[in-house]
Amino acid sequence: MRALVLVASLLGAGVAYGNGRAPLTNGIHFQPGDPHSMYVASTFGLLVSHDDGCTMNWVCESNIGYGGVWDPKYAIATDGTIFATTYEGLRVSRDGGCSFTTATAELPVGSPNRIAGIWIDALDIGPSGLVWVGTAESGQPNEIYHSTDNGVTFTPAGLMSATIFWKSVRTAPTNLARAYISGYEVANPTAHVMRTDNMGSTWTPSPLANVQFGSTPVVRVIAVDPINADVAYLISEGSNNSVGDRLYRSSDAGITWTDVLDADTTIKDVVIKDGTVFVTTLMASTTSPIGGPSFKSIDNGLTFTAMTNEPQLACLGASPNGQLIGCGANWQPDYMAVARSTDGAATFGKVWRFVEMAGPLKCPSGTDEYTMCDQAQWDGLKAQFAATGPTCGANIVVDSPVSGGDPAPKSGGCCDSTPAPAGVMWLLIGAGYLVTRRRRAPTGA
Repeated sequence: MRALVLVASLLGAGVAYGNGRAPLTNGIHFQPGDPHSMYVASTFGLLVSHDDGCTMNWVCESNIGYGGVWDPKYAIATDGTIFATTYEGLRVSRDGGCSFTTATAELPVGSPNRIAGIWIDALDIGPSGLVWVGTAESGQPNEIYHSTDNGVTFTPAGLMSATIFWKSVRTAPTNLARAYISGYEVANPTAHVMRTDNMGSTWTPSPLANVQFGSTPVVRVIAVDPINADVAYLISEGSNNSVGDRLYRSSDAGITWTDVLDADTTIKDVVIKDGTVFVTTLMASTTSPIGGPSFKSIDNGLTFTAMTNEPQLACLGASPNGQLIGCGANWQPDYMAVARSTDGAATFGKVWRFVEMAGPLKCPSGTDEYTMCDQAQWDGLKAQFAATGPTCGANIVVDSPVSGGDPAPKSGGCCDSTPAPAGVMWLLIGAGYLVTRRRRAPTGA
C-alpha cells in the first residue's frame, strides 16, 4: 500500500524532469581558480554547488532555455559566468544561474556577428578568457566564432561553410592562441579537423590520414594536454565495429594521429591529470546512456588499461585543486550521483546523492529561476526524489551571495548516507519520468 501511495504521489507531481529518461548526472564543470565550486549537468537540469558538493542547488531546464531529450554543453568563466549550448543559441547567465539570456539576441537577424536563434554545438573557454563557439544549424552556413568580452559580442573566425556542421572546439591551456576544431560535412560525408595558432586568423587542416571513421564520419577533439599544446585527443564516433568509438592521440599538433584506445562503448570524457590520462565511456540503455567501462593510461596516453572498482562514471573532470570528480549511479550499484577521488588512483567516495538536494537556486523574486523552477517545479522534483537536504552543513562557512544568487559556502563536505532501496529507483524512473517534451532537432547533423 505504501508503494502505491508513493507511485500516486509521484504521478501527481505532473512534471517530467528527466524528459522520459532516468534521472542521472552526466557532466561536470568547474570555475577556474575556485576549488570549491562545481557545476553538475544532469538529465533534469544543472546542479550548482559552492561548497565542495555539500549543498547542491538545482537550476531547471526551462530557465536555462532548453527542453526535451537534450544535454547542453556547459562552460564556466573565471568570474562564474555560465555558458550553455542550445538549439536556439548560446545561453548565458551572469548572476550565478538566476537568469539566462541568449548571446547576441539584440542584433538584427542576418548580422554576421549574430549567433542567436541557431544551434550552438561547440563550446570552450581558453586560458585568457576567449570564448569559442561553433554552429551546426541546418539550412544555413555555419561558422566558428570567438568572443573577447566574455560572451557579449562574437566575431567570425573565417570558417563559414554551407556544408559543414562544427562539432567541437578545444583550446590549449598553455598556448593562448591555440585552438583545435572539428566538423562534419553532410553533403559529401567528410570529417574535418583544423588548428589555429593565432586565435583564428589562419587555420591549418589536419590530414586525418590514419583515422578510421564510422558510417557517419563524425570526429570530436575532446582534450588538449595541460602541459604540451601539441598533444591532443580525438574521438572518432562509431568507428569501432559500428558500436564503439576510437580514441586517437596526436603529439604534433594534429598533423598525425595514432589510435590509442578502441572502446566497445561511447567515449565520454578524457581527463589528463599529472601525466595520467583517464577515459570514461557510456553504455546505451533504454532510457539514457549510463556509465560504462573506464580506462587509464600512466604513459601519457600512449597505452590504456581498464580501470577496476570505479563507479559507473558517466562523466569525469579534474577540479582546480586536482581532485577527480565524476558522475556515478545515484542508486545501485554506486549510491553516489557525484563521486570524488583524492588519491590519484581513482578510488572514489560519495560526494552527493539526489536525496540530499538542497532545493532550487535561491534567487530574487522575478528572476526566471524563481518563477520557472522554484515556484513552478520544485515541489514536484522534491517529492520525486524525497529530497531532505544536505547532510553535511555543520562546518559550512557562508560568504557573500554570488551575483545575487545563493550564498557561497566555501568549506564543508558531505558525509555518506544509507543507500536507498533499489525499488525506489525504479519507482522514480517508471512513475516520475513518463512524459517526453520534444524539441525540433536539426536535420543532417
